[in-house]
Amino acid sequence: MSTRTTAGPERTVAYDDLLTRYEPVLGLEVHVELGTATKMFCGCATGFGAEPNTQTCPVCLGLPGALPVVNRTAVESAIRIGLALNCGIADWCRFARKNYFYPDMPKNFQTSQYDEPIAVDGWLDVEVPPREGVDEEPFTYRVEIERAHMEEDTGKSTHVGGATGRIHGASHSLVDYNRAGIPLIEIVTKPLTGAGERAPEVARAYVGALRDLLRALDVSDVKMEQGSLRCDANVSLMPTGAERFGTRTETKNVNSLRSVERAVRYEMTRHAAVLDAGEAIVQETRHWHEDTGVTTSGRPKSDADDYRYFPEPDLVPVAPTREDVERLRATLPENPAERRRRLQEEWGYSDLEMRDVVNAGAVEVIEATVAAGASPAAARKWWMGELARRAKTAGEDGEPVALTDLGVTPADVAELDSLVTGGRLNDSMARQALEGVLAGEGTPTEVADARGLELVQDDGALQTAVEEVIAENADVVEKIRGGKVQAVGALIGQVMKKMRGQADAGRARELILETLGVQG
Repeated sequence: MSTRTTAGPERTVAYDDLLTRYEPVLGLEVHVELGTATKMFCGCATGFGAEPNTQTCPVCLGLPGALPVVNRTAVESAIRIGLALNCGIADWCRFARKNYFYPDMPKNFQTSQYDEPIAVDGWLDVEVPPREGVDEEPFTYRVEIERAHMEEDTGKSTHVGGATGRIHGASHSLVDYNRAGIPLIEIVTKPLTGAGERAPEVARAYVGALRDLLRALDVSDVKMEQGSLRCDANVSLMPTGAERFGTRTETKNVNSLRSVERAVRYEMTRHAAVLDAGEAIVQETRHWHEDTGVTTSGRPKSDADDYRYFPEPDLVPVAPTREDVERLRATLPENPAERRRRLQEEWGYSDLEMRDVVNAGAVEVIEATVAAGASPAAARKWWMGELARRAKTAGEDGEPVALTDLGVTPADVAELDSLVTGGRLNDSMARQALEGVLAGEGTPTEVADARGLELVQDDGALQTAVEEVIAENADVVEKIRGGKVQAVGALIGQVMKKMRGQADAGRARELILETLGVQG
C-alpha cells in the first residue's frame, strides 16, 4: 500500500490503490443564486459588485418589526427548475427557520425549507465524456435528485490581515450584507453510487450539466467565479462489498468544475488513508484550497436536529395551483444536451469538433451566426479559430475573456463570411476587417470600405504579376515543370506580395499553371 505526504499534515493514498478496496459514495448540493431583480423576502437590489452594505433594508437585516414577503418570481423560478429536473412539484409547502450562528447571518437564522420543499424526487441524465488520452466511449449516468428547495443567501465575511484570507491569522473581519437575502435554490442529490473510478468525473459532469440547464432556463447567470453557482461535495468511502455507507465529509463552496473533480478525488484519497490506519472519519465541513489542491478541516458537520428547525411564522405557505405549474412547464426550453445533439447533426460536426465547441462556450454564438446566414463550417472556423485565439489574451493584463465579451456579434461574423464567399475579400483581408471591427471601426463592410480592402478582379493585372514572378524564379519554375507542382505555393506567395494581398490566391494558382502549361 502506498501513501504520500501532501501540503499540511494529512495523509493520502494513491488513487488507483484505494479503488481496489473502497467504493466511493457522493452527494452533491448545488446552491444557485437566482437572477431576480430583488431579494427573496424584500425589495433590495441584487446586483453583483455594489459598494458593501448599500443593498440592505430592515427586512434583510432582520431588524425588529420588519416582516418578509415572498418573491413571486423566485418561486416561479424554483418551480421551473424543479420541472426541468423531472421533479414533482408540491401542492403546498412552507418556509422554516434554520437556526445557527454565523457573523454573516444578520438574523441569526436562515429562512429556508426543511421538511416541505418545493420540488422532490427528480433526475438528470448526465453524459460523462471520455478521459483525455483514453480510448473509450462517453457514458450516461443518471443523477437522482432528492429535492430542490428555496432559501436565502447569507452575507459575506472578508478576513483581513492573514496570509490565507481565512479567519485563522486574520487581524480583523469585515461583513458585507448585500448578498444576505438573495434568492437561493439548493439542489440536493440522492447518494451517487456505482461510478467507481469515474466518480470525480461524474461529479464534474453533473455540475456542468446542471449549470447548462440553469443557463438555458435563464434563472441565473451561473457564474461560479462570482459565487452565483457553487457546489458542496459530500464524499464517503465504504469497503468494497459493504452495504452501509461510510461517514461523510462536506467540502464547502467549490466554485469551478475543475475544482469539483479535484476536490472529490482528493477527499477520496484522504479518506482511504484515514480508514487504512484504522481511524474514524470525522463528520465535518472542509475548505477547498485551489492553489494546493487539498482540503482542510472547517467545523464539525451539524445534523438537521442541531439546527432546531421550526416553521417560519411570518410567511404564509406557498401553494402553486396545477394551472400555474402547467403554465410554467410550457416555458421550459429544450434540454441543453438534446439541443447540442440536434445542432451537431444539423451542422455536420464530428464528435471532437462539437466537444471543442461546447468546451469553448461557443454553441450559442455559432448557432446565432448560422442563423444570420453563415455556413456551419465558416461559423466554426471564425469562432474557434481567429476569435478564440484573440479571446485568450483579450482581457486585462492579457487574461482570457469569453467569446461573447470580444465585442464581435454573430451578425458581424456572418457578414464577414459573406464578404469572403462573395469574392470581395480573401481570408487575409477578412482578418484585417475583423481587426477593425474589434477596434470599433464599424461593421465588416464599413471597415473594408474605409481601409480599401477588396480583391483585384482584373485578370490582366494578375496575369502581369504572374508573368513577372515566373520570370524572376526560374529555379522554382523548373521544379514545377519537373513534376513538383506543390512548389507553386512559393510563386503564389510572391504574386500575392506584388498584388499587396489583394488577389485571389486560387485564381493566381490557376494562372500560374496555365502560363507554365502544367496540369494542376
